[in-house]
Amino acid sequence: MKINGQAYRTIWLAQDGWRVAVIDQTKLPFRFETVTLGSAEQAAEAIRSMIVRGAPLIGATAAYGVALAMRAEATDAALEAALAALGATRPTAVNLHWALARMQARLAALAPDARTAAAYEEAAVICDEDVALCRSIGEHGLGVIRTIAGGKQLGERINILTHCNAGWLATVDWGTALAPIYLAHDAGLPVHVWVDETRPRNQGAALTAYELGAHGVPHTVISDNAGGHLMQRGEVDMVIVGTDRTTATGDVANKIGTYLKALAAHDNGVPFYVALPSPTIDWRLSDGLAQIPIEERSAREVTHLAGLGEDGEVGNFRVVAPGSAAANPAFDVTPARLVTGLITERGVAPASAEGLARLFPDLARGAAA
Repeated sequence: MKINGQAYRTIWLAQDGWRVAVIDQTKLPFRFETVTLGSAEQAAEAIRSMIVRGAPLIGATAAYGVALAMRAEATDAALEAALAALGATRPTAVNLHWALARMQARLAALAPDARTAAAYEEAAVICDEDVALCRSIGEHGLGVIRTIAGGKQLGERINILTHCNAGWLATVDWGTALAPIYLAHDAGLPVHVWVDETRPRNQGAALTAYELGAHGVPHTVISDNAGGHLMQRGEVDMVIVGTDRTTATGDVANKIGTYLKALAAHDNGVPFYVALPSPTIDWRLSDGLAQIPIEERSAREVTHLAGLGEDGEVGNFRVVAPGSAAANPAFDVTPARLVTGLITERGVAPASAEGLARLFPDLARGAAA
C-alpha cells in the first residue's frame, strides 16, 4: 500500500541488510515513524507494546525476531530462548505461535553456522506468503461485495461496517477484512465504510481511518455503540472483521466488541463475515469460548486516551474518574452460529467444522494426525 505516494510494507529489512524496520503504529495517525529492530528482545518488545499489531504481522515480526536471535548466537539454547521469549509476548493471536513453530521446524535440524541465513530466508518467505494470502482473501471477498451490490440500485452506496483494524497495517500488506474493500473501491464499486472507533486503543479511529483515507476510500468514523443503531435503520449492508484466532469449528476471537456487533447483525439480518488467512485457524481447538486465551491488557489503556492536543502536541489524557478501577480484556469470542461466512485465501466457507475442512482438507487432516 502507499503512504504519500510511496509503497510500503509493514515490515522490511533495513538498509544494512540484517536489522528489521517496522512502522511504529503507536504513533499513527498523527506521526508516521519507523523503528529499526536489532535483536530478538527488541522484536519481542515491539510486539508486546503494539508497535506492531495484528495477528499476521505479529507472526512475521516474531519470525524476524528469531532471525535476529540466530545472528547474535545460533546455538540450540539461543534458539529455544528466542522461541520462548517471543512466544510469551501476546497470548491470543495464534499466528505468533504458528510462525515460531515454522521457524523452529526449519532451523532445529540445521548446523548452527547455517541457521542465520536460513532464518532470514524463512522469515522473508513468511512475509511474501502473507501478502499473497491477503490478496487472495481480497479477491474472494470482492465477490461477496459484488453480490451485495447486485441487490442494490446501480450506483447506490454499499455500506460496510468494520471493527478494529484488519487492514494492511495488521498484516504485511493488503490486510484481511479491508482487502476486499480496497479491491471493491479500485474496481469502481461505491463502497462506504462505517469505522468503529474500537475503544480502548482506538485502532479503528486511528489506524483503519488512516488507511482508508490514504487509499481514498469513503468512510465515516462512528462510536462503538452506534453500529446497532445504524443496522436498525438499514444503513449497514454487511459487516466484515478480522480475527486473531479461529477454531476448527468456526468460532472467532477478535478485538473486544466484535461479539456485540455480531449480535446486532444477527438481530437485524445483516451478513456478518470474518476474513482470515489459514494460519489464523487453530485446528487444535473446537470451543472458542472455553479454549481461546483472552489477553488482559493494562488498565491504563481504558483510563487514558492518546490524542492530538489543540497545541499540536500528542499526549495522553485521563478520561476515567480518579480512583476508579478499570478492566481491559482485549478480545472477545464470537460463536460460529453468528458468522455468515469465513473469507479465506481459498474461498468463502461456512463457519463450521465441515465448512473449514472442505476448504482446507490438507490442514484439517494434518491437525487430526
